[in-house]
Amino acid sequence: MCKDCGCSITDAQSHDHKHEPHHHKNPTIEDKKTVEVLTKILDQNDKQAESNRKHFDKYGILAINLMSSPGAGKTTLLEKTIETLSDQLKIGVIEGDLETDKDAERIKSKGAPAYQITTGQACHLDAFMVHEGIHHLPLESLDIVFVENVGNLVCPASYDIGTHINVVLLSVPEGDDKPAKYPVMFRSADLLLITKVDLLPYFDFDTEKVAYEARRLNPKIDIIQISTKTGEGVDKWISYLKMKSSLRSIV
Repeated sequence: MCKDCGCSITDAQSHDHKHEPHHHKNPTIEDKKTVEVLTKILDQNDKQAESNRKHFDKYGILAINLMSSPGAGKTTLLEKTIETLSDQLKIGVIEGDLETDKDAERIKSKGAPAYQITTGQACHLDAFMVHEGIHHLPLESLDIVFVENVGNLVCPASYDIGTHINVVLLSVPEGDDKPAKYPVMFRSADLLLITKVDLLPYFDFDTEKVAYEARRLNPKIDIIQISTKTGEGVDKWISYLKMKSSLRSIV
């Protein structure tokens, strides 16, 4: 797991029985030094995130952080979005994955500029990684930049990467219990996309339950049900992007 966000440091690593003096106990999330280090990391990240946001603002770009579990449909959604908006809005993408540049190649094949960030062991993108990606995109010719975060419903929610909007995808096969189980992610979201709704007849998934739980955590969250396979909800997603992009361009 990620070594810099603290998700690999848990109370389970500490134990009560004694060791020989030369043995060093693993750090825990309650250690003062550990808290100080994590606080410093987050403070530095937040400063870089604000710098990223100013960079996007300079060019009138709407920056969107896409977060979800692996396989929820982020890259497929981006492909559909690029196809639909190609003659209206110019899109660039920063891709985050542990390994490979496959997703970036998929995006490039649709005609949009993309930059791949491989994080190795890190389970999320941070603001410094996104800053690197920014300088590999032709910002002067873009209207929207998507940051496709590493597939994970935990750590990405804790890191401001300098975007304007957080979009969380939850696919029908994942189950309708995810907002309750991963509340931090859904509290941080501006928009929830319930994806792969064409599979609803085949799964025990209650969209009303998901909407209730998400709005209990975050009353302001917008929700769209979407299927890139059938096209259901794509028009609403595109309208959402156009509206948000137009607001950014006049800020």
